[in-house]
Amino acid sequence: MEHNQTYNKMELNTMHQTLIIEGPITARELQSYEFHKDLVAFRPAAQQHQALIEIADLPEGRIIIARSENTVVGYVTYLYPDPLERWSEIKMPDLIELGAIEVIPDFRGASVGKNLLRVSMMDENMEHYIIITTEYYWHWDLKGTGLNVWEYRKVMEKMMNAGSLVYYATDDPEISSHPANCLMARIGKHIPLESVQKFDQLRFMNRFMY
Repeated sequence: MEHNQTYNKMELNTMHQTLIIEGPITARELQSYEFHKDLVAFRPAAQQHQALIEIADLPEGRIIIARSENTVVGYVTYLYPDPLERWSEIKMPDLIELGAIEVIPDFRGASVGKNLLRVSMMDENMEHYIIITTEYYWHWDLKGTGLNVWEYRKVMEKMMNAGSLVYYATDDPEISSHPANCLMARIGKHIPLESVQKFDQLRFMNRFMY
């Protein structure tokens, strides 16, 4: 399927300063920006910067960023699910994954994450996708936020709701391994019934296994 993208941009006033939230941005644009040293939730900042540049180069890859002048302080990524995950076991060109979302500690609590998702969904092309995200408590910054697992889960759900992602049940073993883990998804307006049925198959692959 064609991976059309429409660029969108907004300004977000925070206590510190005004941030620009924009995207999808190109690999070249991303390369031209500084990457904040505190963006280390998944790997060291320099490595994560490079990983995002590579995602932006993928045909389906989408990167939305929050920046303070020339410095990226937050981002969200969209790409096809990892080939080793269950979500790619049935090949679906109209299913993409919200792979990562991160905001530096200085801007947490300023609705940056919510607005990264809102800007993502301003693109009408997103209505042609099922967008999923898998939330695992072991990825959450419980120590840095001082929240317990359930408080953090509530924060994550509220943030995802800002992008119209909602909870979906699944029998995926990793998600089922802890009650705080969850699958959330947004089914675009132009998704055919056949794709919804395939998504349901992916969600409940263990239904007939004994």
